[in-house]
Amino acid sequence: MTDPVADFLTRIRNAVQAKHRIVEIPASNLKKEITKILFDKGYILSYKFEEFGPQGLIKIALKYHPKTKVPAIRKLQRISKPGLRKYKGATELPRVLNGLGIAVLSTSKGLLTDKEAKKMNVGGEVLCYVY
Repeated sequence: MTDPVADFLTRIRNAVQAKHRIVEIPASNLKKEITKILFDKGYILSYKFEEFGPQGLIKIALKYHPKTKVPAIRKLQRISKPGLRKYKGATELPRVLNGLGIAVLSTSKGLLTDKEAKKMNVGGEVLCYVY
């Protein structure tokens, strides 16, 4: 697999479109950190890391509105790709959906959202947009 982050985002995107409650994804440390950010920002209901085989699994419970069944995640967009990396400095961090969405960045301080990176005054590789 050449781009595990794109596979992670695609699995979640497909599960949301199919209105699944739970999605299982092969684990890695980067995917675990992205999952924690999605949970902290309220885009997913819950998650569980399972030790299964050499790699492990991430089980993510997707979040929907109780009455209208509208998903919390409207769009997941991969920005930096293996063939074309996108880096932004601390002063040029993107605002997603005018501040309503989040951008996940890989920085020297670990994985951060755009708002956290702006507070810490660090830039990095823009992995994806979520809104």
